[in-house]
Amino acid sequence: MSGIRNDPGHALKSWNSSSVHVCNWSGVRCNTNRDRVVELILSGKSLRGTISPAISNLSFLAILDLSGNFFEGHIPTDLGYLFHLKQLSLSSNLLEGKVPTELGYLRQLQYLSLGSNQLTGEIPVPLLCNGSSSLEYVDLSNNSLSGLIPLSNECELRELGFLLLWSNKLVGHVPQALSNSSKLKWIDLESNFLSGELPNEVVNKMPQLQYLYLSYNNFISHDGNTNLKPLFSSLSNSSNLQELELAGNKISGELPSIIGDLSINLVQIHLDDNLIYGFIPPQISNLVNLTFLNLSSNLLIGSISTELCRLEKLERLYLSNNSLSGEIPSAFGNVPHLGLLDLSKNKLSGSIPDSFANLSQLRRLLLYENQLSGTIPPSLGKCINLEILDLSHNQLSGLIPSEVAGLESLKLYLNLSSNYLKGPIPLELSKMDMVLAIDLSSNHLSDTIPSQIGSCIALEHLNFSRNVLEGPLPISIGRLPYLKDLDVSFNQLTGEIPQSLQGSSTLKQLNFSFNNFKGNVSNKEAFSSLSIDSFLGNPGLCGSIEGMRICKKKRIYRLVIWPVVLSLFAILVLCMFGYSLALKSKFNKQCSIFTEENGETERKEELKHPRISHRELIEATGGFSSSSLIGSGRFGHVYKGVLQDSTRIAVKVLNLNDSRTTPAEISSSFNRECQVLKRTRHRNLIRIITICSKPDFKALVFPLMPNGSLENHLYPRHGLRNHGLDLVQLVSICSDVAEGMAYLHHHSPVKVVHCDLKPSNILLDEGMTALVTDFGIARLVKGGDHKNVSSTHDDSVSFSSTDGLLCGSLGYIAPEYGMGKRASTQGDVYSFGVLLLEIVTGKRPTDVLLHEGSSLHEWAKSCYPHKLEPVVQEALERCAPHNNQVYDHKAWHSVIFELIELGIICTQYNPSTRPTMSDVAQEMATLKHYLSSPSTLLIEEEEEEKACAKVSVI
Repeated sequence: MSGIRNDPGHALKSWNSSSVHVCNWSGVRCNTNRDRVVELILSGKSLRGTISPAISNLSFLAILDLSGNFFEGHIPTDLGYLFHLKQLSLSSNLLEGKVPTELGYLRQLQYLSLGSNQLTGEIPVPLLCNGSSSLEYVDLSNNSLSGLIPLSNECELRELGFLLLWSNKLVGHVPQALSNSSKLKWIDLESNFLSGELPNEVVNKMPQLQYLYLSYNNFISHDGNTNLKPLFSSLSNSSNLQELELAGNKISGELPSIIGDLSINLVQIHLDDNLIYGFIPPQISNLVNLTFLNLSSNLLIGSISTELCRLEKLERLYLSNNSLSGEIPSAFGNVPHLGLLDLSKNKLSGSIPDSFANLSQLRRLLLYENQLSGTIPPSLGKCINLEILDLSHNQLSGLIPSEVAGLESLKLYLNLSSNYLKGPIPLELSKMDMVLAIDLSSNHLSDTIPSQIGSCIALEHLNFSRNVLEGPLPISIGRLPYLKDLDVSFNQLTGEIPQSLQGSSTLKQLNFSFNNFKGNVSNKEAFSSLSIDSFLGNPGLCGSIEGMRICKKKRIYRLVIWPVVLSLFAILVLCMFGYSLALKSKFNKQCSIFTEENGETERKEELKHPRISHRELIEATGGFSSSSLIGSGRFGHVYKGVLQDSTRIAVKVLNLNDSRTTPAEISSSFNRECQVLKRTRHRNLIRIITICSKPDFKALVFPLMPNGSLENHLYPRHGLRNHGLDLVQLVSICSDVAEGMAYLHHHSPVKVVHCDLKPSNILLDEGMTALVTDFGIARLVKGGDHKNVSSTHDDSVSFSSTDGLLCGSLGYIAPEYGMGKRASTQGDVYSFGVLLLEIVTGKRPTDVLLHEGSSLHEWAKSCYPHKLEPVVQEALERCAPHNNQVYDHKAWHSVIFELIELGIICTQYNPSTRPTMSDVAQEMATLKHYLSSPSTLLIEEEEEEKACAKVSVI
């Protein structure tokens, strides 16, 4: 591998040792006689350089896997002379140039993966047609390959199960010869320039087909782009079909009733962005396992059949941008798992059904640009998981229900604009402290703008324009920390424009036009980029904005004003001084109470655990030898050991002589950890075996976790092999952590704030189940009454001996802790968000802080959403499944994107805008379930076949 220039993870360290036999080199495997190299696997090692042609000297090589690195340059043509090669994996690198024709010499090749590179040119004919039928898996996706798919009738790829050519520049028809591959399970040709009629004759002979992706090409239907029946008739023979995607082809014709004869296993149908016309056939309700249906952006007419509401497993339904008419069926309330309903841009009429209140999983409801009338049903307020509500551009009337205005779950936007709504803006709107945008424009809303709108602290966009609002503009709006756009034009607002708006550092667009504002407006700070257009129609305004009339100078009576100001200032100083004395007295009293109780509490806690002797621990750990040391922290060290009964243990020994900590801090840490471990019990929390406590020695004993900490897996030490956790494992681990933290915050006998959540404090048992550990600086919330936990975000700790200390580890500490705020459950949510971002991006938060001068949250938010694709792609490469397992690329892409979104939401600067750990746990459980669904996993039989193939190679 002489072409490698950089090995940041020291994956090839053993290669430089003359004392190590080549068969023991990292990534190398030999035959049983140890005289021939048969496997070279260096996937995911972040290696940089070129692929050396010298690899071809390994003439007995059966598996070559260099995927998931940063190799550049061309694919060596000499690889075509590895005649025993059965698996070639070079995907997810930076390789360029043409695919060598010489690879067609590999007549024993079963697995070929060159996807996600920068390859160009045409696919060589011998690559797929070389007289051999051994190929089972072909992935050339996500390159810039052009030309035809080179399959002639002489090509008989009888063993082919997977053909992945998506995201290239391929042209022409789907070759008829593909019908010879009757074992095909997965065909992905989307995002190319393929044309011709939909390949019904090809898929007709594929009974094992499970995934068919033909979206975003130039296909047409039969009979001059008018008949879809031949394709659906052919697909009815594929009894295992699970996903069908034909979006973005401009195919035309009516949806045939035979669509109801498709596989009972079908879970997703994507037919959006085409020219499909006519009615939605009621027979589609036969597809009882359907979870995703997208028919948006077509020419569909007629009413929405109640038969569609029989799809009880449906989770997402897109019917937007058609010409559907009639009323929205109330039977939608009987679809229990519906999470997204998009009926926008149609001709629907009537009222919004009350039955939507039954949809407890509904997160996004989009009904905009229809002809809906009547009032907004207050029952929508029961959709407690709703994140987006868009009812704009309809004919809705009446008041905005307080139940809807008080939907605290809204995180993205509320849009009720362009209706006939009247009455005041509800005060309950202030409960939406996580919403990013509110648009109530173009209605008949009256009365004043409530000052409580300033409680919507996550707001970035606010539009109250074109109503009949009156009174002053609240000062609190200018104090919204993230507000970017504000439009209050075309109202009857009066008074001066608040100075707080001018002082905002985030505002970019403002419109105050056509009101009755008065007073002086300067062209400084947030107003410096505004033109006169933002202030038109306010004759009482004057100032330095270009085109605005200049204000008349007023005489200032300094002799009267200054004595008054100075007197008020003196009174204020005296008040503040008195308050600080009272506060100090109260604080000292609390501290003294805790100090008096601390020693007695510790003694009581120690007595409630079975004891183990100091000598037993010395014997178990080899005298606490350095070879037994597995971790260190602020309060001590952790050693591994084995008890006399063969129990493998981890011993946390507190360092009582560390000059960096006081005896009181050590005692408090020991006491807190004992309290937490005694009073909590959950499958995702570490359990204590026993303790050992003497005046000069204190230790806690836990079961030893065989798979170490999450940090060991994310950042393996030099010389150790990276365990390579894939996305399914990582999501499962994060879900476990979220469940454990949700228990601590919401369900344990006493609410616990962990204060130091990070990868090294997450342990993995033999089944890779995650357990949260290290409660040495945890905080216990007094009382432990959970009846109202979910109703408040103010979960700050009510007592602690170390309230004055900064809680946690650098990079994971919530920003409010740096300003003296007490530990809170919201701080743990922040740490979990950092953990998510760290896992997905592969960046240590401390590294981002050191090299880029910003937090991991700020870095991720700067990429979101338009610069996020490279981050997602890198994560896909890093978290790809082991042993080149096939996975649903689009599903994994979606999950990674949602993980980043969740991480950003959890790490919002303002604690009250973050979700609770209960919300986070629910979200992680959903993602975990989604990844474990059949559409995202490798087919079981294919796994067994590949395993057999590998055994035969060895």
